[in-house]
Parts: sequence; structure tokens; C-alpha cells
Amino acid sequence: MVKTVGTAGGANRRGSRRVRGAVAASCTVLTLVTAAACTSGSAINGKTTTQDGFKQVAQDSGGALTVWVDSTRLAAAKLYQKQNPGVKMDIVTYDGDANGSHYLQTKVQLFNRTGKGWPDVVFSSQNNEVTWAVQAGFTAPLNKGLVPASTLGKFASGANEVCTVGGTLYCLRNDLSQGVLWYNKKLLDTFGYQLPTTWEQYAALGKKVASEHPGYLVGDAGDSFAPEIYLWASKCGANRITGPKAVSVNTTSTDCTKMAELMDGLITNKSMSTSGVFSTDFGKNKADKVLLMPGPAWFGGALFRDTFKIPAGQIAAAPAPQWKDDSSPATGNVGGGTWLLSAHSAHIKAATDFLTWVTTSDDYQGKVAPGYPAYAPAAATWLAAQKSQGYYADDITKPLQDAATQVWPGWGSGQFSQEAIWASTVKPGLTAGKTIVSLLPAWQDAIGKYAQADGYKVSK
Repeated sequence: MVKTVGTAGGANRRGSRRVRGAVAASCTVLTLVTAAACTSGSAINGKTTTQDGFKQVAQDSGGALTVWVDSTRLAAAKLYQKQNPGVKMDIVTYDGDANGSHYLQTKVQLFNRTGKGWPDVVFSSQNNEVTWAVQAGFTAPLNKGLVPASTLGKFASGANEVCTVGGTLYCLRNDLSQGVLWYNKKLLDTFGYQLPTTWEQYAALGKKVASEHPGYLVGDAGDSFAPEIYLWASKCGANRITGPKAVSVNTTSTDCTKMAELMDGLITNKSMSTSGVFSTDFGKNKADKVLLMPGPAWFGGALFRDTFKIPAGQIAAAPAPQWKDDSSPATGNVGGGTWLLSAHSAHIKAATDFLTWVTTSDDYQGKVAPGYPAYAPAAATWLAAQKSQGYYADDITKPLQDAATQVWPGWGSGQFSQEAIWASTVKPGLTAGKTIVSLLPAWQDAIGKYAQADGYKVSK
């Protein structure tokens, strides 16, 4: 059975943060550990059992497994139901917490107060749900017996760091969204241009394109996730998490300003758009004018093939550009999504089976999922499937595999929504004709205020 709650729909997009965490009314939070211990002991018929690192409620072998997904992951839940007809499932679609909607956290706060209603497994388009979900006692530890170490060890290196608190794993990453340089090979060859390997070459090519082929584009700065493509790849320290509730915020360093200046130059000469790649304007007037486009792994299918409808044999991927004086390759990340298992679940075995399948199965992650799987064996299958489909002009395997290990770790996944902050602070300024460089101080101030509101100690 499929139901819809909240602002359903969900996007193939991800990447925003949150508001305040909540704890059950009966528990005073001292640390993340004690919060999880006291809130996860909510009992059915007053019975709990300590197992797999947390207090489990009495199990109900006959009840339905409740799974919350966004519209994109609905296919996963349906496929699992088809392959496992003996498992009773209530599949609920919601917005996936896209763009910092806070829907999941708000509902968990309600469920904690009423003592009922928690889903067994939930997908979130965010990578930072554990920043509140652990404290709220919602999400169960996974590496204390539920998921074997042999399985966890096959996830891409660093993929599940956003799910880890104090050495305990509280969620599993769905996919990676590492940045690469997407390009239209047909246009590039027609114009006689070479792929840039440095940001300096990228800026020079953008200037050349503006002069020789006005109207064509080398990038876009109009989306709320633009800083996760450009500033993150430049190692801009906009939100470096330094402790459980501590963050360093510095958006005016050289690493930030040089990328902002690059973007400003391309925006001025109109080879970088400010429309937003999913906007109606971009789709109608600019989709076939994209020569280059730095962006995440999912741009290939979700953007160029499914949204822009670029014909097969034109689009390919190359490594993200690097600054010529930086010997350590870095790229950004736009989303990824996570799966959480409720510590209140009365169907732990069924929930764990589904959670493991949905994050590791070749049948879904390798053959159906739109994004680059976080589980390495499924990623190999996924890449082979991309190649066999014949859509791309060149093999995208190596650029995506290399980028998966080059996401800069200094960009944190705090509880606050970096995308929401950019959208409310920088985007209006861009629309009004201001430069990104001029908006960096305001961006820094806004990040600090949002972080403090979420209980973070802010330093520079």
C-alpha cells in the first residue's frame, strides 16, 4: 500500500540541513549517547530488550513494515515489495526533507510526544539527519550487530562519515554525488575547444566562449546548491564542523574569494547562467547551449538525459578542474541521501533486511537507482549499466570513480541548511546584480547566525 503525507513529491535533488533536535518529554538530554538510550526505550506493552546496542521494543512479527520514501525512491520500495511479497509493507511518500523542509524532524518531535507513529525505515535526501535524529532518540545504531561489518566495509571510503557519531553508525548513505565536469563533446569538437583541466583554463575558456559563441554556457550559478559545486571544490571553509556542536565559518579566505571572482567574471560575460538548471527559463532557452557544466554525478542522467533531453552520444564527463597551484585534487558534493532505521521499530529484522537491500542490492542500486551508489559493488554494476545504455559520448567510469575519492572533507554536514542560507542570502543579491564576492561577508554572517540558532559554537 502506498500513501502520501506532507508535501509529497520529493526531488531527484538533495542537500539541505535542518532545525532544532527534539527529545522525548520524559528524558533530559545530557549527551548524545544518553539521549539515544533513554528515548529509544519506548515500549510496546511495557517490554524492552537491550540488543544490538540499543533498547528494542517488543517485536511484532505480524505487523506491516512502514517505509517512508521520496518520489524518486518510491521505485525502490515497490521493487522490494515485488521481490518480497510475503513482507507486509505500508509505503508512504513524502518530500524526503528536500531543500530543508524539516518535515521528518517535525513529525518525529510529534511522535516522541505522543509515543507512537514512527516509521520503521525512512529515506532522507539529506546527509545530516543524524545531527538531530540521534539526540532525538529516533535512529538506531547499525554497527552494533544489525548490519555486518563485512557489508559496511564495502561502502565507499568516507561515504558513511556523515552517519557516524562518536564511532557509532546511525544511517547508511544511499548514493554519492561527487562533482565532475560534464561537457557536450559534440559542441566541444565543433567549436574546436580543449577540455580545461584547471580552474584557470576553465575561466579562460568561458571568456573565449562568451566572445566567440555568445549564448553558450560553461556553468550555472543559479541553484541553491551552487556553492556545493564551486565553493566546496575550491576548499572554501564555509562550514567546517570541528566538534559535535562546533563549526568554523570563513567565507572570505582566498580559497573562497578566488572561486567567487571566477564565477563573477563568467556571470558578467554571460557564459555562466544564474537561472538555475531546473528552472523553466533554463529548460526552454539554455538547455541545448550547455558546453560545460560542473556538477554532481547525477547530472548525467537526471539533468542532461531526462530533463534537458540531450540526444545520446553528446554528453560525457571529465575530472573536475583543479587550481593549478593545488596538488591535492578536490571536488564538491551535491546531496547523496541517507537511510535511517527507527530505534522505535517493532519490526527490527524486517526493517534491517529492507535497509540492507535498498542500499546494497544490484537489483535496485546497480540497475535502477538514478545516482552513483555509495555501496562500491553496486557502483561497479551501476557504471557498467551506464556504459551499456550507450547514452554517453565517452566512458564516464574513471572520472566518476576518481571523483568519489576526492570530495573535500572540510565542508561539513551541519544541522543548519547551507542551501537554504545561500538561497536566502546570496541568490537575491545575484538576482539584483550584485557580485558573489560582495556577498561573501553576508553569507558568512548568515551561516554563523543559523548555526548559533541550532546550538553551534561558531568560530572563524
